[in-house]
Amino acid sequence: MTGVTTIPSGSWRELLGRERLGTATVLAGGVGLYATNEFLTISLLPSTVADIGGQRFYAWVVTVYLVGSVMAATTVNPLLMRFGPRISYLLTLTLFGAGTVGCAIAPTMEMLLVARTVQGAAGGMLAGLGYAVINAALPNRLWTRASALVSAMWGVSVIIGPAMGGLFAQLGIWRWAFGSLALATVAMAALVPGALPSRDKTDLAPAALTRIPVWSLLLLGTAALAISVAGVQRTAVATAGLLALGVALVGFFLVIDRRAQATVLPRAAFGPGPLKRMYATVGLLMAATMVDMYVPLFGQRLAGMAPLAAGFLGAVLAVGWTLSEIASASVNQTRVVVRLVAASPAIMAVGLGLAALAMRGPPAGPVIALWVVALFIAGTGVGIGWPHLSAWIMGALDDPVESGAAAAAINTVQLISGAFGAGLAGVVVNMTNGGDVATARWLFGMFAALAAVGVVAAYRSSPVAK
Repeated sequence: MTGVTTIPSGSWRELLGRERLGTATVLAGGVGLYATNEFLTISLLPSTVADIGGQRFYAWVVTVYLVGSVMAATTVNPLLMRFGPRISYLLTLTLFGAGTVGCAIAPTMEMLLVARTVQGAAGGMLAGLGYAVINAALPNRLWTRASALVSAMWGVSVIIGPAMGGLFAQLGIWRWAFGSLALATVAMAALVPGALPSRDKTDLAPAALTRIPVWSLLLLGTAALAISVAGVQRTAVATAGLLALGVALVGFFLVIDRRAQATVLPRAAFGPGPLKRMYATVGLLMAATMVDMYVPLFGQRLAGMAPLAAGFLGAVLAVGWTLSEIASASVNQTRVVVRLVAASPAIMAVGLGLAALAMRGPPAGPVIALWVVALFIAGTGVGIGWPHLSAWIMGALDDPVESGAAAAAINTVQLISGAFGAGLAGVVVNMTNGGDVATARWLFGMFAALAAVGVVAAYRSSPVAK
């Protein structure tokens, strides 16, 4: 393990200056395309179904996207090892653009599902490349800020995606929402040749690291499918059973990945040292954020908020995440950084716990204000630790090839943890009796406990002595 926190930190001006602006735009823009598409599609679905039918497949529009993302995320490092950053991005953007055009012209729901699967696969690779290429295209002094910029795109997309989708739906031209996304993909691809290197230290990658980890891919894909289906079940038994199946499949994946020649996680994640605890902290933080998917629902049912206002309430956690990680990425002192990471899950747990206590109906203005504060605190908990954890993972290994694998795995852990969080939220909501207030309290209380579990992992994840 290397002392990554002792590396001098670059500045935002250096990252976003003329020399590296194109690189930063491509890295952040790829994640932005993936995340915006996810939230945009959710807003468009009612209009889409009204136009082409397929009501029975409503939930599958999201499910196939998620499953495709998780499976494709496991291929990021082999793709990068074989083709290098520039070609990898161009291939992935081409695939994403093709899937997006397919969504725009789909005459039936069945064809839309096929296009969404392609979109999801390409999107999972884009999100993974956003992290994996940071350590190939940028000096290590900029890794923390670049990680913050890339992950901040999720918070930005939470606002842009629903607003953009709602606008096109309101105008009755939902297909052009995908059309505009396809044009943005073309613009992003035009930046790639001048922004990313064609080849790098991955030229000498062992053959095993350029092979697709087929068994790991199938296990994670099946686990994601089980978890996604669990979230749309109507009975608590079916939901809990599918979630348990997903847990078992991920456990089996860890056994297989540890022994396989072509792997998703770096070898060091299974050995001594803090790398596995870094991944655990990232996973628990990401899973706990999935409570946010029910915030708009509670806003409408408990507070009687209009859909638009409830949607913006659901964006508060993401805003807290984005603002806090941009601020946290500017911290350079090793001791402060270690403390920020250690405190990250605890602050998130406090925010979610406060939200649980504030859940009551019908709430007045001060109570809604308390919801906003609680959700912002929860988002802040994620944001203050996330960029440093990402940079630690990228710099945790001396071997350049294994370092690339470690960076690529950030997105895989993020995606599968998000799927588990969404599935767990579905279990809690389906199994709770006593009305919306009781459901909201149980949901936020359970996820506060989930975030608190990450405190030990976060405290022990630092690669430097405390």
